[in-house]
Parts: sequence; C-alpha cells; structure tokens
Amino acid sequence: MPVGQILQLGNPVLWQKCAAVTVVQSPEIRDVVRDLNDTLAAFRASTGYGRGIAAPQIGVLKRVIFIRMQPTGFCGPLINPEIAWSSESRMELWDDCFSFPDLMVRVSRATRIRVDYKDDLGFERTIEAEGDLAELLQHEIDHLEGILAVQRAVSPQAFATRAEWERSLRR
Repeated sequence: MPVGQILQLGNPVLWQKCAAVTVVQSPEIRDVVRDLNDTLAAFRASTGYGRGIAAPQIGVLKRVIFIRMQPTGFCGPLINPEIAWSSESRMELWDDCFSFPDLMVRVSRATRIRVDYKDDLGFERTIEAEGDLAELLQHEIDHLEGILAVQRAVSPQAFATRAEWERSLRR
C-alpha cells in the first residue's frame, strides 16, 4: 500500500498550479490514483476523518483528485476536473485540510456545482453536487489551482485551531 507523505502548509508545491493529464490510463496516473486512494484511507484510519485528497498534496502536480464521500456513496478519482457551473447561492462553513490538520478556516463556497471530469478509464463524466459534496469538490479542485483554504478565509478572524473549534462545538 503506497501511502504518500502529505505535504504541509508552507511547502511551495502546494501553491503551484497542476498540469492537465494527457494520458488517463498511463502507468503514472494509475499509480497516482492508487497512491491518493491509499493515502486517503490511511489518513482516515489514523484520524477518523477525511473525504478527499488532491495530487499536489502528495507532491504530484497533476490534475487528479480522489474522493470517498459518505453517505453519498461517491467514491473514486476525478481526472482533469473543472467546475462547469456554480450556483450564485453561497454557504459559509469551517473548512479543514490534510495539509494543515490542526487549523480550521471559515470559507464561503457555492452551494451547488457541476463538475466535468474524466474517470480512470478516460470516459467523460459530469457530477452535479450540492452541500457537503459541492464544498469538498471545490476544496479539492482549488488544490489543483494552487489555492488553499487559507486564501478563501472570509475574514481575518476566520481561523481557529482544531482543538478550539471542537471546544466551541461542545458549548
């Protein structure tokens, strides 16, 4: 099980824009998909959370993300994903990231989106998402653009440590 090392905030690779995948079924991309799946599973097993991961988080500057979203059941890679449409309606939420697991950031995201992508066989696909899945897809696609949630903060006060955020939930 090839689990990749997750790059942390401050690593310059996270700020770089990813290149499009030209050959979806190449051995390189199959390896990236497998590594993303395994890394996501390992992170979830060790922390109890985690729904998606993007290739730059394991140091690969290719437009590939892997999602395992419950309870929607959506699971798998999205290759060259692009947001084709987003609603004007917005939601604010606390966002977290494998690349800064102890930091929560309040962000604003579209409530509904449509994403065009290729699956791991190279077939063109479209997914329409709302709520949690829409938020997750926007977060992961941002990674492919070299954009981190800290850049999407709604205000200078929109940051909390995970411990403080969890305490606020118990109040």
